Amino acid sequence: MKKVVNIIYIGGPTIILEIGGLRLMTDPTLDPPGEEFMINGKPAYHKIEGPAETNIGKIDAVLLSHDQHGDNLDNAGREFLKSVPKTFTTKVGAERLRGNAVGLSTWESIALNNEVTITSTPARHGPAGIKQISGDVTGFIVATKEMQVYLTGDTVFYDGIEEVAEKFNPKYVFIFAGAAKPRGPFNVTMGTNDAIDTAFAFPGATIIPVHFEGWSHYTETGEMLRQSFNALGITDRLKILKSGVKTEL
Repeated sequence: MKKVVNIIYIGGPTIILEIGGLRLMTDPTLDPPGEEFMINGKPAYHKIEGPAETNIGKIDAVLLSHDQHGDNLDNAGREFLKSVPKTFTTKVGAERLRGNAVGLSTWESIALNNEVTITSTPARHGPAGIKQISGDVTGFIVATKEMQVYLTGDTVFYDGIEEVAEKFNPKYVFIFAGAAKPRGPFNVTMGTNDAIDTAFAFPGATIIPVHFEGWSHYTETGEMLRQSFNALGITDRLKILKSGVKTEL
């Protein structure tokens, strides 16, 4: 009997993944529109759209790419973490968050129940040399016996993504897209080229973008991704979710 996996796209980088009897949330961004966030003491980006769904319900764990940027953990999202049994994130992020936060080293795995295991994966939040500016980030593999799901976290395509492809065979890859540019002309999340490179690194996977709408510093849209995949004849590899709608994978 097929075990159903459901996704609810909340907006920005935030989804709810229902898998193996658990409800997992990524990067909670739950503020209303208009909230502004700073970089180096100056306004850098703001929220354009609120969450597509505010009646979140019970969440068993949060999978947090990183805590240091408001478009991955905003004010309401930070408050929401207090209601969740566990938040899995980077080592340094867990030290900052304290409370229920658990820090994972890259490639470290932990069983959430008797069906679901998560593994921390490498991520780089921009070009080479960015770590000292943007800080540590992580992605996650969520695995059951039947399926692997890859959440890239905030990253561009680089050799760390290829390492994930060597170790895992996910059926679905959630890319944190949008070609975000909060600090200047370079991307700190995946643009269309990164998305296509990721699709070819995981030839058996469906690519599902998140983190491409709802914030002012995202510079590429879902339609741009669709056009790019169409130009290469791989439109069937791309799945764009409808906000607030539960989708069965």
